[in-house]
Amino acid sequence: MYSKELGLNFFGSESNKKTQLNRIKILKKNLKNFKIFLVIAGTNTSQIPGISAAGINAKSRRITALADAEFLLKGASKDHKYKLPLLNAGVTPALISYVCSKLINIYPVVVPLGIGVKPYFNHLAVEDRDLGPSNCLTTGKSMTKERVLNLYERGLAIGKSAKQPILISESVPGGTTTAQAVMEAFGLQVSNLVGSSLFKAPRALRRKVVHKGLLNANLKTDFDSFDVVAALGDPFQAFAMGLLIGARLAKQPVLLSGGSQMIAVVLLVLEFLGIKNKDDFFKHVFIATTRWLVKDNSLSDLLNLINEKYNVNLLGLASPLNFKSSEYKELKDYELGHVKEGVGAGGISLLAFLNGFKNDKIVSLCQQNLEMMKGIGQISLEKDC
Repeated sequence: MYSKELGLNFFGSESNKKTQLNRIKILKKNLKNFKIFLVIAGTNTSQIPGISAAGINAKSRRITALADAEFLLKGASKDHKYKLPLLNAGVTPALISYVCSKLINIYPVVVPLGIGVKPYFNHLAVEDRDLGPSNCLTTGKSMTKERVLNLYERGLAIGKSAKQPILISESVPGGTTTAQAVMEAFGLQVSNLVGSSLFKAPRALRRKVVHKGLLNANLKTDFDSFDVVAALGDPFQAFAMGLLIGARLAKQPVLLSGGSQMIAVVLLVLEFLGIKNKDDFFKHVFIATTRWLVKDNSLSDLLNLINEKYNVNLLGLASPLNFKSSEYKELKDYELGHVKEGVGAGGISLLAFLNGFKNDKIVSLCQQNLEMMKGIGQISLEKDC
C-alpha cells in the first residue's frame, strides 16, 4: 500500500486509508516528543563467517555497534575513538540516523548490552558490562535465564517511567539470525522471509545455524518467551521486550525502528502477553523501516504471518528515503540492495519526513557527512581490519 500525499509505503495489515491516516495522526501528534533508544548489543553469533555484513570480518564486527553508537551521537568527528567498519558495500545506516536525528533535534539514548567495554560517551548502563556478548545461538544456551529476566525487568522499569513516546532502534551484528531462531522456536517457517544486511541473504547458512541451535536448545512443549531468548536470542531482545511492554503500560506510543529483529520482539511480546488486551496494546505500536527493506515484500509477508497467527492488525510503515539522486557509490549501494537498514534509519528518517524535511535535504546532508567521514579517516581501511 502506498500513500501518495505522504510518500509512505504501508505494509503488513490490510488496512483502509482511514486507518492509515489515523495511525499517521498518532505519530504526527507526537512528532516533537519522541525519545530515541539505540540498543547496541553483542552476540557471538556475529562471529560466524558469512553471517553478517556489519563489518568485513569477525574482528571488525566486534566494534560495529560501538562505532555506530558513537557516530549516531557525534557524527563525523576528528576525535572519534571507533572507526566505522569497512563494509563490502554501502556505509553504516548510522549516517542516515545521525543526519535525521539532528534535523528533528532529538538526542538519542544509547543502551550498551554485552559489548564488553564501557563506552566513553553518554549511555544508560543497565547490566554489568563484564557479562560480555551472549553465546553463539548454535550452543542452544545463549544466556542464562537470570540474565534474560534481569534485562527484561530493567527494560520494563525504564518503559513504565516513560513520560513521552519512544522509538526503539538497534545495532546488533548477527541479530537477524537470532531473530530467525526465536521465530522458528515458536513454529513459524520464516527462513525465506528474514532479511539481511548482506546483498544476498545467507539463507542456507542461517538455516543450518538455526537448526543446530534448536537441536541443542532442546526446548520442551512448555517453554515461554524468556526460555527462547535464553536459548537462542540476544540481549537486545530481552531488554526491548521489557521496554515495549513498559512504555505501553505507561500509555505511550512505541515506534519499533527496524525489520525482522523488531518483528521478533513483537512475537516474543505476543507470546508473553497471551490473548488478553492485545488489540489495545498494539493499537499504538508501529513498525517503521526503510523502503529498501520492504522492496521485495518479504518483510510484509513476515508481518502478515504474525498478524494471522496471533489475530492482530500490526501495520508497518516504510520511510520514503531514497538515494537515487546521489552520485556517491556508498549511498547508491543502498539502491542496489546493500545494507538496507539498521541503527533506526527507517524510523528516524520517517520522523524527519513527517516533520516536513524533503528527500533532497536528507540526501545532501548524508553526502556532506559522508565526505567528512572519509576526509578524517573515520571508516576503516582494508589494512585496519
